[in-house]
Amino acid sequence: MKYFFEHFVAAFHIPIKNPVLVFSLLLFIILLSPIFLRKVRIPSIIGLIISGVIIGPNGLRLIGEKTMESEGSIKLFSTIGLLYIMFIAGLELDLNQFKKYLNKSITFGLLTFALPLFLGYPICYYALHLSPMASLLTASMFATHTLVAYPIISKYGLSKHSSVAITVGGTILTDTAVLIILAIISSSTKGNLDFAFWIRLITSLSIFSFIMFFIIPKVARWFFSKLDSEKTSQYIFVLSVVFFSAFLAEMAGVEHIIGAFVAGLVLNRLIPHNSILMNRVEFIGNSLFIPFFLIFVGMVVDYKAFFQGTWPLVIAGVLTSFAIFSKWLAAFATQLIFKLTKIERQIIFGLSTSHAAATLAIIMVGYDGGKGILDINIVNGTVLLILFTCMTASFVTESAGKKLLIEISENSDLDENETRLRNKHIMVSINELSGNENLIDFALLVSDPKVINPISVVSVYPNNDQAEKMIRKSRKSLEDIVKHFSGHESKINTIATIDHNLSSGIARVSKELVSDIVILNDSQNNLNILKRIVGDDRAHLLDVCDKTIFFCQLDKPSVSYENIILVAPPLSELEPTFSLWVERVIRLAKELSINIEIYATHATFERFQKVGYANKLDFNVKLIEIESSEDFFLLYNKSKEDLIIFCSARVGSVSYEPGLEAFSSKIEKACPKNDSIFIYPGLQFDQLYSNYEDISASPILAGVETIQKIGREVGNIFKKSDSDEGTTKD
Repeated sequence: MKYFFEHFVAAFHIPIKNPVLVFSLLLFIILLSPIFLRKVRIPSIIGLIISGVIIGPNGLRLIGEKTMESEGSIKLFSTIGLLYIMFIAGLELDLNQFKKYLNKSITFGLLTFALPLFLGYPICYYALHLSPMASLLTASMFATHTLVAYPIISKYGLSKHSSVAITVGGTILTDTAVLIILAIISSSTKGNLDFAFWIRLITSLSIFSFIMFFIIPKVARWFFSKLDSEKTSQYIFVLSVVFFSAFLAEMAGVEHIIGAFVAGLVLNRLIPHNSILMNRVEFIGNSLFIPFFLIFVGMVVDYKAFFQGTWPLVIAGVLTSFAIFSKWLAAFATQLIFKLTKIERQIIFGLSTSHAAATLAIIMVGYDGGKGILDINIVNGTVLLILFTCMTASFVTESAGKKLLIEISENSDLDENETRLRNKHIMVSINELSGNENLIDFALLVSDPKVINPISVVSVYPNNDQAEKMIRKSRKSLEDIVKHFSGHESKINTIATIDHNLSSGIARVSKELVSDIVILNDSQNNLNILKRIVGDDRAHLLDVCDKTIFFCQLDKPSVSYENIILVAPPLSELEPTFSLWVERVIRLAKELSINIEIYATHATFERFQKVGYANKLDFNVKLIEIESSEDFFLLYNKSKEDLIIFCSARVGSVSYEPGLEAFSSKIEKACPKNDSIFIYPGLQFDQLYSNYEDISASPILAGVETIQKIGREVGNIFKKSDSDEGTTKD
């Protein structure tokens, strides 16, 4: 008993050395500090930094300096957290928005780099009496910043706002420039700043860029396509790419945070923002690695610098004041140039005013254990600068983020938005998970993330003697579906039901769920629900279900698609549910970060664009104008690996034309290697005519179709004749 007591007391000896106890302490801090500080309205980021100050070697010494600097414990996790912040910033960057605001990002990047550098140098040289090289290094520290407050923006769902895109783009430009200056200054102090240095730096950066932007994307695309269902392996692969990229960046002569951001850019197009893998990347980073980094920043801070005389306080005051002022000046100049709002300026200022990662790297390289060009007073002043700028950034960003959310909600039609969200529900009809993973992944990609319960997975079985047995059996399959997609934030509802007719069962449940879209697996490689219902004929289901129906042949992972090829017949924009399915197609292209090529009339194309703009979705679309759906086969380049989406039409609808029923078989023959989706827009019947359903227009429609076919054949003869004459003249 005595031995146990002594052993227990020894484990809690300060500073704590037991790695398990240290890890437990940090986890309790990550858990409890946001809860306690939320009551006094202090951001959780500041709570983690303050907690690091309290338990660190300069505070209560619960964690000693040796433990903090150990490469196998806290420092390793903090390094992962630092890389994670930069990686997520690159991964969540909307590339379409980045291109859209590229000029603004470049302008802000130049301002937030040049103003602190050129104004900071004379202050350091004349006011703080530093040497020219020390002044340049300290001034470059003013220019850089770390996106410490980015998790606040991400939590508020504002990561894709224009002001955030401008700031993130500018951050990469200024940090890259500053870290290159750091590499130059570091080499110059060693007497290595010669022609060979420049050749070595340019060559290494070129090799790094070639590996990251040409080799890694091909490897990642191959890996994701081969292990599409192995989400755990995909996450490990993503981490491997991040750390390998960080290592290559260091080998190229720049800081590892640049490599982590580049990894995010490279994987951006391969990891959809509304996917399970993306959710796991963000969840693990925000709950574990990033908090470790913030606690580590607090541990570095030495509050005792306040009590080491007047001069350290003067240095800390000058460094902190100018660091905050210079970033505010850059944000203010950006606001004036591009006529931004006050709240947008505050967002830019809040995100760009915090100094942590690159700042620490610059100062520690300059200090070099007391042997560098910077003295301990600059180091103490800098760590206090880190604390105050991180606090300022967190308070400003949180306040501005709330104001921006209020502004967005006030500018939107709340009633219309709520009604629109309530009506957005997808019904996926499958009876088992095996062979249908891509189908549910597709449903998640096209669903609106703002909808609370966007998807229901429905299993329909015939009402016979085996009905109860099949219902019990289906519960296991539905449990597998929920378990498989549990990593996604969107909730998936599951329903098992019976009906005398399977097609009627799907139609009935779609009405009960008030769903706007029904998705079925029409893959040739899977004995799917559709073929159990109607064989190869879709007419039966289309007759009994008036919802918009997606017949999906998705055999390949979404990462393999190069473009979305959309074929829409003339007058399809006049269908009552046109905007409903167009929004889902645009959302799919946005999630996969690929372009849309639309084969349609100019009127359809204009309406297509209006739907995207109305839903505030960024997308790239190219029009290939056609007069008839048949023209698609003459114009499309069949060598590409694209996703082909064809908007068909039901008999009697405004966009229906003869031959549409055979279009699916024609696409399968012409493009056998391409995945495809066939969309049948839903119908909205006028209640006035609902009592006359027994009156059939089939004989009239059959006659009209015959006349139209004759007309098309005659037209083709004349087209062929004109083509032959043109060839003869040539």
